[in-house]
Amino acid sequence: MYRLDRRSARFLFLNLGHLYDHLFMLLFTTVVLALEKEPAFADSYATLISLSVAGFVAFGAGSLPAGWLGDRWSRHGMMIVFFIGIGLASVMTGLAEGPVGLAVGLTVIGLFASIYHPVGIAMVVDNARTLGKELGVNGVFGNLGIACAGITAGFLIDASGWRAAFIVPGIVSILTGVAFALFCKGEPKGTGARAKRTVEASRAELKRVLAVVVGAVMCGGIIFNATTVSMPKVFDDRLGGLATSTTGVGGWVFLVFTVAAVAQVVVGHLLDRYPLKPVFVGVVLFQVPLLALAAVATGGNMVVVAVAMMLLVFGQIPITDTIVARYAATEWRSRVYAVKFLLSLTVAAAAVPMLAVVHHATGGFYWVFMILAGLAAVVTALAFAMPSRRLVPVAAE
Repeated sequence: MYRLDRRSARFLFLNLGHLYDHLFMLLFTTVVLALEKEPAFADSYATLISLSVAGFVAFGAGSLPAGWLGDRWSRHGMMIVFFIGIGLASVMTGLAEGPVGLAVGLTVIGLFASIYHPVGIAMVVDNARTLGKELGVNGVFGNLGIACAGITAGFLIDASGWRAAFIVPGIVSILTGVAFALFCKGEPKGTGARAKRTVEASRAELKRVLAVVVGAVMCGGIIFNATTVSMPKVFDDRLGGLATSTTGVGGWVFLVFTVAAVAQVVVGHLLDRYPLKPVFVGVVLFQVPLLALAAVATGGNMVVVAVAMMLLVFGQIPITDTIVARYAATEWRSRVYAVKFLLSLTVAAAAVPMLAVVHHATGGFYWVFMILAGLAAVVTALAFAMPSRRLVPVAAE
């Protein structure tokens, strides 16, 4: 009973880490709406949102050394660094006096945020009893972080100003890191790493799967980043009377992302019960028309389309994580996840300048969503290229 309780507590900390990771990376996407009116920062949306580019690059680039340290030093230790480091970085960002200080703070947030995916998700996989389900639950917490970013920032901005949107969550993360450090003192030696979750496959199948994963995480990373980063501004532009304050915009973003979060649990359950390829194809196939619809939707229709679109965008996440979990040996898993997220998140950083350039050039988001629809079509073609036969798990060591 004791071990079960500790396992549940560990899983809760890891899930909170995923929530914090995405929340801190997306606080600025709502804060930027307030900064457009601040004398010290006042500028166009395109210019201000570009201040976060280096942070998104660091979010991806830092995953490789973070994964290496997780494998070679301590995954628990890296998670303590994550909680406390990202909290301190957020407080520092909230104290910035100008655009340069703000950009530096956002970059440091991105650097500490890069720890979670290669380390935290590897820990979830190592301790999972039902892999797809637990990756799905963990993914829901990540999506809740995305959802909470808008409403948290919006509420704190309206209540105390934009600085509070960084400082208050930063303090909460630091306290969580202290609690996790105390928890780790009682952690038994050798927890985690239950089994090697590799599968038997031919060399040709492994090469094909590798090509599919690389292409899917790169295109999917841009789609994910572009939709989550742009959503507050899209709603601010298109909802009209449905959102008349920063809190209102954040509330709609929270609603859409929270409803869409259930997709990862559903997809995770399907991955535990059915072959991967049809689940993969089914999730990505309908992204194309929904992204195209988002290019023209307004008002309440925009909210409905956004929910359906984000259900599928979020639902894709546990699929590639499951592929890595099934093929990567335990002792390499943090580094394999690190390479995956290095590709995904570094390429995804291109979504922010793309948003800035296209929005500045066209004055809207029509062509942003049409570009994303094209990328979704590429992912659909890759999903059809996955091996079709059911693979047999290798016995645990």
